[in-house]
Amino acid sequence: MKKLAFAILTLMVVFPGMKMSAQGKYGADSANCIMYLSYYKEYFKQKNYDEALPNWRKAYSICPPTANQTMLVDGTTLMRRLIAQNAKNEAYKKALIDTLMALHDARIEFYPKYAATALNNKGVDLSNYVKDSKTLYENFNRIIEANGPATKSSILLFDLNAAIDLFQKGELTAEDVINTYQRNLGIVNNMTAKTDFEAEQNAKVKSDLEGLFITSKVASCENLLALFTPRFEANPDDISVVSNIVSMLNNTEGCTDNELFLKAVTAMHKMEPSYKSAYFLYRLNSSRGNTTEAINYLEQAIAYPESDSATDGDYYNELAKFCYKNNMKGKAFDAAVKAAELNPAVKGECYMLIGNIWAATSCGGNEIERRAPYWVAVDYYQKAKAADASLTSEANERIASCSRYFPQTAEAFMYDLNAGQSYTVACGGMRATTTVRTQK
Repeated sequence: MKKLAFAILTLMVVFPGMKMSAQGKYGADSANCIMYLSYYKEYFKQKNYDEALPNWRKAYSICPPTANQTMLVDGTTLMRRLIAQNAKNEAYKKALIDTLMALHDARIEFYPKYAATALNNKGVDLSNYVKDSKTLYENFNRIIEANGPATKSSILLFDLNAAIDLFQKGELTAEDVINTYQRNLGIVNNMTAKTDFEAEQNAKVKSDLEGLFITSKVASCENLLALFTPRFEANPDDISVVSNIVSMLNNTEGCTDNELFLKAVTAMHKMEPSYKSAYFLYRLNSSRGNTTEAINYLEQAIAYPESDSATDGDYYNELAKFCYKNNMKGKAFDAAVKAAELNPAVKGECYMLIGNIWAATSCGGNEIERRAPYWVAVDYYQKAKAADASLTSEANERIASCSRYFPQTAEAFMYDLNAGQSYTVACGGMRATTTVRTQK
């Protein structure tokens, strides 16, 4: 109390000399304005909020908003305490909430340098104290439009939640909600975090935005196709439109098996080609049975210099499997060989596939020439289990199956061949040196 009394005394001493210069800033009753500002601040600093409140109220009623920005900021703290203390008194609580919002609005208007912070604080308080979705949605949108990337990320989530609630009440369309989601997701993606904690919060909000939107069921595939088909047809060369369509359809369950998605991805690849988009187009075309197009895009993906050897090896491995499935054994063989060379991690799979190709290859000629591919197949099955132990059981089964087709020792002898002898097989555009084997 001595400290407070001294401060008041000091004000009384110096006030006559500062009255004229302070007249504009502190209003018509500048003396009382300055005095009550000092009263409440001393109590506020001591966290004696009960004593600070009546003095703050007096200052707030006398002083113009330009008198002191801290008066407005401290007022929000005092209002929040009062709201918590009067939670059951609905009428009084509503008046306190109105005052709280008025404090934010005054700071936004009279202290534009801090308007972004005040808008964000208002958004958080709205989410805590206001339940009406329409009021929330309208206010959140004003905050987002004003602040843009400076918007507190959690407000973007609150805004989408309000939009979804209004949609469920029939007050917003699916397109309104989709547009809100896309805008807010775009903003959070462009935010630059100042701290690691802020970066984590932004990442969480992004994840929550996506999760909330998906679980809301607003973006049914039917809704998206109805919304985006005319947009694509009107702007097929607009990368922002096309990439949005790809993102939205891709993130909606069961919404990639349609012509719009294929057209949008194809258009995006033409405008911004990359090995990833080429691979994606391979996947889309292969799932639709477009064999020629699928192979073309996968070979494009491999040809891009941006992809590393391991990735190219994975792509060659996939190409080999796809070609084998579509009865293109020669192309499958070449791709599997390249995959094994580029990525050791897929060697086992590649050797198994090459073994399957040889085992399924029908060669003409004499008895030995027709059976020789089984020797090569066994060679690759042996390599497969040596490269990848998890393939041992499958490889052994295939070795046993192929062994049944080995020639008898007498048959081999008739062609001047003995078990263990080197033998070269050339068939179906493939060539390999193997070892003669006979049935035991």
